[in-house]
Amino acid sequence: MQKIPGRRFLNGASSVASLFTQQGRKGTNQDAMIVWENFCSRTDTIFCGVFDGHGPFGHMVARRVRDSLPLKLSAHLESNSRNHYFVSENSISTIGNLTSEETLSICLDEESRNSADLDEDRDPDLFSILKESFLKAFKVMDKELKLHPNIDCFCSGTTAVTLIKQGQDLVIGNVGDSRAVLGTRDQNDCLIAVQLTVDLKPNLPKEEERIKQCRGRVFALRDEPDVARVWLPHNDSPGLAMARALGDFCLKDYGLISVPEVSYRRLTEKDEFIVLATDGVWDVLSNKEVVDIVASASSRSSAARSLVESAVHCWRHKYPTSKIDDCAVVCLFLTNNSEFNAASASANDISSSIANNENHVEDASINNSKKIPENLVEDSKRTGKGKGEKEFLKDQLMEGDEWSALEGVSRVNTMLTLPRFNTAAGKSKSKKSV
Repeated sequence: MQKIPGRRFLNGASSVASLFTQQGRKGTNQDAMIVWENFCSRTDTIFCGVFDGHGPFGHMVARRVRDSLPLKLSAHLESNSRNHYFVSENSISTIGNLTSEETLSICLDEESRNSADLDEDRDPDLFSILKESFLKAFKVMDKELKLHPNIDCFCSGTTAVTLIKQGQDLVIGNVGDSRAVLGTRDQNDCLIAVQLTVDLKPNLPKEEERIKQCRGRVFALRDEPDVARVWLPHNDSPGLAMARALGDFCLKDYGLISVPEVSYRRLTEKDEFIVLATDGVWDVLSNKEVVDIVASASSRSSAARSLVESAVHCWRHKYPTSKIDDCAVVCLFLTNNSEFNAASASANDISSSIANNENHVEDASINNSKKIPENLVEDSKRTGKGKGEKEFLKDQLMEGDEWSALEGVSRVNTMLTLPRFNTAAGKSKSKKSV
């Protein structure tokens, strides 16, 4: 990932934020996170996000979205706000390696534009620009994943809970079931938690209705009645436990969408911090518990780590027979603290080797990429949809091999299992045609 001043994605802290992620017991850490200060070359603007990957190549999808989505958002804000007060004249310098083709490809149809239920009355000029930018950036990000030559996103994807804070204006774009929570003070000056996003689960009425209208199925398994999942029309797979995601193209013709739910909030002096975290945290800690842990951390620079360590402890205590999930946390502080500014210098980055290890894991995963079951392609053919998806399916897989998230005991898996590969199909290969 290109080094850009103000952008962090490793464990550590800055003058306004604390970041920490820890691998669980399910394999490769599929969570990712980012904090980008001086976003769009504005000193009063910051971008934050956490991403929870799932499926065989979820770690690669999450990291790709972490690296690319902010650039696409920045590029669109530049092009859409050239004469507006939001973006400075030199903001194009922060776009990094984004090509002109990527910039020009950002487009939004009316269906996506009207799909988010938004309140635009608070700051209509700023919010309308950010709203459109979020929608377009997510749309282009999903298209890039579909066409990516080295990442198979057919049955792999990621959540994304992201925010842009400019001054006291806060805009959040959310896909999936990662969550944003605000720590603020009530009228009695007591610290309370305010949930800023909705966990976009398949059993939410609007989500379930859309999925069923597209012939997808929504139901929970007998042994986990509280976990609604999305299934293909004629195949009991993949069992995705969310209604919106980036990637997961096996379900995109059956009601799964990548359109973010976008919301706006005007921050006040009572608001102290925002926590973005993946479901490895929220599965075991309540919103209030999370806010209390962050507020009571020994220092702001250690807040994210303290929260992750508390979540891991709760996993072991509440679910001793379950595999601990990956956790990723970003704590964005909204008030000044001189002690934190000094302490953050020593906690800036853990090690550049972390980034090198990430690249090594991605390269190894690409070289050992598995195919997607032939019967998923056949299901798309029957409906006349899914054109172009088959290219994601042909690679190398030994007979009888199967990817499954049910290896060992896990409390809740985001995606359950992929059907067994057709042996004959497993030996065939095809090249992707764009």
